[in-house]
Amino acid sequence: MRGKQQLKNEVPAIEILNVDLCNWKETKEAIKTVYPIDLLVNSAGVGSILPLTDVTEENYDHIFNVNIKALINVTQTVIEDLLNRKSPGSIVNISSQASLAALPNHTLYSATKSAVDGFTRAVALDFGPNKIRINSVNPTVVMTDLGRRFWSDPNLAGPMLAKIPLKRFGEINDVASTVLFLLSDEASMITGVCLPIDGGFLAC
Repeated sequence: MRGKQQLKNEVPAIEILNVDLCNWKETKEAIKTVYPIDLLVNSAGVGSILPLTDVTEENYDHIFNVNIKALINVTQTVIEDLLNRKSPGSIVNISSQASLAALPNHTLYSATKSAVDGFTRAVALDFGPNKIRINSVNPTVVMTDLGRRFWSDPNLAGPMLAKIPLKRFGEINDVASTVLFLLSDEASMITGVCLPIDGGFLAC
């Protein structure tokens, strides 16, 4: 709630909806109350760092419901509005470098983010003729408040940083600036792209 209030303080005109994204019908109805929507960022997500042998059905259901089912539902609802209005649009999905490179004990998380990338490309193909663009960004570790708490341990951060040529983790603005570019008309010829924001991690 504190994060929502901080956002409201920074941008008073923003309208905040409280909805359980795992509830398909409730989410659809909530989104329809704020039509029209021309630009969408699918940023909701949960992480999971578990060895495969510890994965439970509950783990599976939770992460897939949030990371891919909810994303598909929100995207479908927004695209329906764009099609009804015969309007162009731009959508950016927040994916992860974990969809493009194997990371230890990321089996469930990697699977969901790979699904996000595949969905991104498929939707880009289907709705490009309607001038609806969809891309994903695939960040490395990003130093959000949670990221700083989790990755401040040198024993954990060291091996990951050693694989990043720029020798740092991402900052929020690194991702936000890229998302804004992909949403904008400056990226009008870009669709179906899964763009790493990883300091060169995938180049190694």
